[in-house]
Amino acid sequence: MTIPVGIDKIGVYPGSLALSLDRLCEARGQDAKAFRDKMLTVERSLNPIWEDPVTMAVNAADAMLTPEDRASIELLIVGTESGVDQEKPITTWVQRYLGLGANCRNFEVKHACYSGTAGFQMAVSWIASGLAGEAKALVIATDQSRMHLGKPHEFVTGAGAAAVLVSRRPRMLEIELGRSGYWTTEVWDLARPTLTVESGDTELSLLTYIDALEAAYAHYQKRCGEPVDFGTHFLRNVYHAPFGGMTLFAHKTMVQSQLGLAGAEARAHWERRTLPSLRNVRRMGSTYGSSTFIGLLTLLADDEELRAGDRVGIFSYGSGACAEFYSGLVGPEARATARAADLPGLLDRRQQVSVAEYEAIERRRTELVENGNYEPERTSPAGAFEAAYAGRKRLVLEGLSDHVRRYGWS
Repeated sequence: MTIPVGIDKIGVYPGSLALSLDRLCEARGQDAKAFRDKMLTVERSLNPIWEDPVTMAVNAADAMLTPEDRASIELLIVGTESGVDQEKPITTWVQRYLGLGANCRNFEVKHACYSGTAGFQMAVSWIASGLAGEAKALVIATDQSRMHLGKPHEFVTGAGAAAVLVSRRPRMLEIELGRSGYWTTEVWDLARPTLTVESGDTELSLLTYIDALEAAYAHYQKRCGEPVDFGTHFLRNVYHAPFGGMTLFAHKTMVQSQLGLAGAEARAHWERRTLPSLRNVRRMGSTYGSSTFIGLLTLLADDEELRAGDRVGIFSYGSGACAEFYSGLVGPEARATARAADLPGLLDRRQQVSVAEYEAIERRRTELVENGNYEPERTSPAGAFEAAYAGRKRLVLEGLSDHVRRYGWS
C-alpha cells in the first residue's frame, strides 16, 4: 500500500525589515513603474546585522511547531547557499534552538536555489519508504543576498526562510510519488566564491532556467507513464521566482510549446494559473530556495477556486544547474493551514527602511561577515530591535568569539 506523504505545514520568516523598490529606483535613477511591470517586485526583505541564515531558519519554524511536532521530527535538512560556516552545518543550531530530540538525523544541503527542493524530496522519499514509521521531517530553506549596491541585479535581491513539515498525514499538499522530472547540467551561471561575493552571468542563468524547465517537464511526462496535457493536468502552476516576472517568462514558454498559446492568450493563462502564487513573493525580493514554498503557501491561502484533490505543478531551479518539476494534490485542510501561517501579517509588520539605512546595513554586514570577533550593534535602524525583537522570542545572533557563534532568544 502506498503511504501518503507530503506537506503538513509551512512556516515563513520574511525578516523584520523591508525596503520599497520605488525608493530604490528613485535613488538609482530608474523608472519605478517600468521596473514593477517587468520584474513584478515591489519590496525586498532585509535582515538587520543581528540576524543571519541560522536565525531566519529557526524563526521560520518555531512558531508553527507544536510540542508533538518537535518530539516526532527525526530528520532535519536545511538547504542554503548562505552558509555561515564551511564545516559546521546550520542544522545543528536549528536542532538545538527548536528543541528537537537528540535522535534526529540532520545535515545541510547546498545547490543554489534548488537546495530546498533537494532536501524536500529526500524527506519525502524517506517517509514514503516506510522506514520513518510515524516520524516527521523538517526541511528549511534559508538565504540572504550579498551586497550589490549600484549593480543591475541589486533590484532583485532579498532574504527569507521557509520551513516545511513533511509527514504521512499531509494537510496542505500530498506529493504524487514518482511523478517528478529532473534535469541537470554543469554551467557557471551564478556563484558565491567567497563570503562577500555573489556574482555570475544573469543572462546565461535565465536561459538555463528555461532549458531546465522544458527538460525537467519532459522527464516528468516520461515518468508519469501516461499522456500529460499541460492545459488540463494542472489547475495551478508554481515556479521558482528569483523575481516575479520570471514566472511569466517561464509559463509563457510552457504554454507556447505545449498549447500553442502566445501573446495576450499566454499572459491570461499565466494570470489564472500562476499569478495567485506571487502576492507575497513580490514583497520579499529573491528568496532563493524558499521561493517555491512561499509561492505554494500563498496559492493555497489565497486562491478560492482550489479544492481538495486539485493538482498543482511545481518547478524548482538551482544555478549550476539542477531543476525539478513535480506535482501534488491539494490537501483537505490546505486553505486553513496556509492562512494560519499569517505571512501577509508578518510582511505588514516589517519596519520600512530608507535607502540610506539599507546601504548602511549592507556595508556593515559586509565588514563583519568574515570577522571572527564582534557583537552586532542593535542601534540601526533606530528602534528596530525594540519594535520587533525585545521580548518577542525571536532568535538573534548575539556575537562571535574567535569565530564561535553565539545565539539567544530576544
